[in-house]
Amino acid sequence: MSSLKGIVSLLLLTFNTLFWGIPLIFLTLVKLITPGRRLRLGILKGLNAIALNWIGFNLWWMRHWLKPKLSLDVPETPSPQQWWLVISNHRSWTDIFVLQMALHRRIPMPRFFLKRQLIWVPIVGLAWWALEFPFMRRYSREQLERNPRLAERDHASTALMCERAQQIPVAIYNFVEGTRFTESKRAAQQSPYRHLLRPKAGGTAQVISLLGQRLSGILDVTLSYASPSPNFWDFLCGREGSISLEARQLTVPEWMVDGDYHQDSHFKERFQAWLNELWQQKDRRLDAIG
Repeated sequence: MSSLKGIVSLLLLTFNTLFWGIPLIFLTLVKLITPGRRLRLGILKGLNAIALNWIGFNLWWMRHWLKPKLSLDVPETPSPQQWWLVISNHRSWTDIFVLQMALHRRIPMPRFFLKRQLIWVPIVGLAWWALEFPFMRRYSREQLERNPRLAERDHASTALMCERAQQIPVAIYNFVEGTRFTESKRAAQQSPYRHLLRPKAGGTAQVISLLGQRLSGILDVTLSYASPSPNFWDFLCGREGSISLEARQLTVPEWMVDGDYHQDSHFKERFQAWLNELWQQKDRRLDAIG
């Protein structure tokens, strides 16, 4: 029975994507031929509205059909008229929908850092591209050691997103571990945390430096699943255990705003220490949640 529920959930997700995909493709084509950033910005606002409606309907049917066991603790102060950076640990594709259940329309349209390969996902990949999500390439340590300039491609993608983000309020979501947590990945990294992978500081530091005073704050999100190995299919089947999301609002420290993570070694060390301390606190919180 639960597998049948999962199939129905996939159909609902697919039909909703196809429904909103029609106006999205139309506006994307208009955006491609529209001259001038100011006019394209107006079209981008229309694309944002389509994406928010797509998210909203998905959340509606998930709440009523899947009835997930959620515990959400979110500050009341954030506004959709402000700029926010959301940082979170990462356990499953379900994380994205749980984050939206907690933050949808409380903060602006989200932007995620995405793997380059996801641009080829039908309709959704086009939507992410039209909505100006940053697509990141993944390079091995050996590739970067052979050619350090490869990292500049991701830096440029982040810089372009932040430049465009100055024009309308956005919420930038960053799973700073860079990948979903598993025990095997934790062991391979020799992570010092019990429930987390090592955080990657570069993208977060660059966003803060580039957006500067625009940012109203940072939302530090801690996600916890009752299941030791959560997965999106179990969520769609309605058999995922309880899920906890806690968000706390942090002020952006003044010393971060004008720092250069990639050129200033002192700033880089200080920022890494700040993020590692945040991750230690998160690890202790996950211990307490159990």
